[in-house]
Formats: sequence, C-alpha cells, structure tokens
Amino acid sequence: MKNLFPLFASLCVLCGHLSAADLRVTTDFEGGSARVESIDQAARIIRFMPGGDPERGWPCWWYLRVDGLAQNERLTLDLAGSNLPARNNGKSTGKPLAAYWAMPERATFSTDGKTWRHTAPGKRDDGRIRYEITGDGGPLWIAWGPPFTPRDTDDLLAFAAKTLPAARPFDLARTREGRPVRGLCVSEATNAAPPGIWIHARQHAWESGSSWVARGLVEWLVSADADAQWLRQHAELFIVPIMDVDNVATGNGGKEANPRDHNRDWDDQPVYPEVAAAQKQLRAFIKAGRCDIFLDLHNPGPGDPTFFYTLDNALLKEPMITQRDRFIQFAYGRISKIKPLIPMSNQPKTTGASYHPLWRNISANWGCMNGNPHTVSLCLETIWNYQNCTTEGYRAVGKNLGLAIADFQRGKLAAK
Repeated sequence: MKNLFPLFASLCVLCGHLSAADLRVTTDFEGGSARVESIDQAARIIRFMPGGDPERGWPCWWYLRVDGLAQNERLTLDLAGSNLPARNNGKSTGKPLAAYWAMPERATFSTDGKTWRHTAPGKRDDGRIRYEITGDGGPLWIAWGPPFTPRDTDDLLAFAAKTLPAARPFDLARTREGRPVRGLCVSEATNAAPPGIWIHARQHAWESGSSWVARGLVEWLVSADADAQWLRQHAELFIVPIMDVDNVATGNGGKEANPRDHNRDWDDQPVYPEVAAAQKQLRAFIKAGRCDIFLDLHNPGPGDPTFFYTLDNALLKEPMITQRDRFIQFAYGRISKIKPLIPMSNQPKTTGASYHPLWRNISANWGCMNGNPHTVSLCLETIWNYQNCTTEGYRAVGKNLGLAIADFQRGKLAAK
C-alpha cells in the first residue's frame, strides 16, 4: 500500500486538472469590451487590455464576462493599458493613452450582472495591474466601473413611470447608428411655465459613474421624500441617463471620438442628433425665460475628487455668477456630507480659452453663453477612483444633488 500512494496522489492531481473547466472570456453583449492577450489555464490568469476602437474614443473602458471558474477558485485579471494610438483635441496623438485611465485602484465585478461590488485593491507591477477575484461556481462579470447600459436606462424609466404617474419617459432622438436616446420628464407643477431643469449624463461613454448619479437622482425624485415632492411641484425636470448611447452600447470610450467628442459638439451645427435635440429643448426653456438649471454629469481624472467645472467669470455677467455660486454652495453642503465619504472639493475648476481649443463647444459653456441671465449651467465631475465610489455611493451623490436643486430653487422662490 505504501508504494501505491504516489501513484494515487498523481491520479488525484491528474483528475483535478481534467475536471477543471477552461476559462472562457466573452464580450459579445451590450457594453462589452476587452482584448485578451492570453489565458493561463493552469495558473488561472487572464491577461488583457481595453478593447475600444480609438476612433470611437479613449480606449480605457473594459467590461468582460468570465466562465469556467469553480466555487472558491481564485482568478487573476492582469490588465495592461491599450497599446493603440489615442486621439486628443480632435486628432490622433500617435501614441497610446496613459494606462492609468484604464486602471482603477479597484475593479468592479458581479455574479449576476446586476449587483456590482469592488475587488480588493489591485497590485501594480511593471506598467500593469492585477486584480484577484474568488469565483462562486457561476459566471463573473468584471468591468472598469459599474456598467450602466441602454437596457439599464429602460429599466430605470420603467421603474420611475410605475412609481410616479407624473414621471413620463420620452425618446430624445435616434443616434447616428439608429439607437434611441431615452430620458424622463418629471413635473407635478400647476404653473403652466414652471422653472426648467435639464440634467444629462454620459456624454463620454466610459464615464459610467455619471449614469449611476443620474439613477440616484431619478430614484429620489420619484420617491415620497418631502423635498422631492416639493421640487416636482415647483419645476419641470428632464433627465437623460446616457447621451452617447452608441459608444456605451458598443463598449467604446467616447471621449475624443471621431468625428467629434459629444461634449465638444455644442455649436450651431452639431454632428450628433441627440445633442441637437437637447439644444432644441433647452432653447425652448430659454425662449420662455425659464432655463433655470443645466447640469452635465461626468467622471474626472483618476486622481481628482468630485468638483464642478465653471466658465471663467470674465466671460459671464451677473446674476449668472451669483446664482451659480449659490448653487455650488448648496451642492457642496449636501454632497460633501455623504456617509460614507465621497470626497468633494468646494473649489471649482475653470474652463475657457486656456482649457481646450473647442471650449466654446462644451455643453455647460454653451448653456452659460446661450442661457437666460439667471441660468445655472455646470458640469459635475464625480470621483470614480475611490473605495466608496460604488453604485450606492454614486446614487447617494445623485440623491444629494437633487436635494441641492430643491434647496436652491426653494431659496430663489423665497427671495422673490
């Protein structure tokens, strides 16, 4: 029996190898994107990089499904930055995008494709980062950040309409590739021309956290919360969770896309039908003198906290500056107190001629230059590379942004 033990042990190891399923990676689903370099089946390591087409925006977004991992088996995801030349300022730079844009400190994963959690912090080495995840015997979905796709927009709008009769889904436009860009209009105002509030997210497709901020705002807005009820009764709100639907659906980055970045398309001849449609609604608000708030939701650079972008004061007139600063104070007062902490700066960053060659075509700047004298037009950048930037954290930002809007509008009404 003693001499048979090594043979028995070898057979056990062999059977273990034979029973282990091969790891399989797929990205053929809405928002999926990755380029697999190699799969080490024995070590359970998947080496990959973002799969986006640089002509369709910065290749920093990635989202993949992994099958074949057993219960309690450890998977290592070994990520490199894209090696394809990226675009900037409307043309190719001839060199890859800096890898840190594709490398959050923590990856996001799900075992059901709906509920998203963070991995432990990744380990950086030689220009790459490794994330480890333990399987539960079923598929794993892993992404740069919590995915929010057009299908999620549909689910959110259906939830809102079911929750509140005054929440009305609408189709803003059809994209260049024929996909619907959908939004929600919410109002219980009895005034025939209430203050107009426009909020959209995801002009840059990779910035998925901004859509979750929009979701948190919608969930709060249609709730029984007293402040949400007050706001619905005193304003007309339009929320579009995804503007760049084509690039979100196809798993591309969107920022600096050819022929235009969505957020550099705000002139008199926009390339994108959804931008033209948003301008049409905003111009209707402006013509009626009721364009109160225009907010563009984004995610910033990997080292930035939450903050607002503002247009240089030299390019603005009162009362726009005072109203803008009041709104920022309300928003900072709400968002900076979220528990657990979502870091926020009370010092906005400034856009203008020194910021970007197409600064006039940036949406929030367009709102400032074309809006009513009292219009508040801002870009909110919500931090993404932080431990509390989960779906719950983003939704808390959205709720508190809604509360800040209510605070601001209530203050304006009281001052009249």
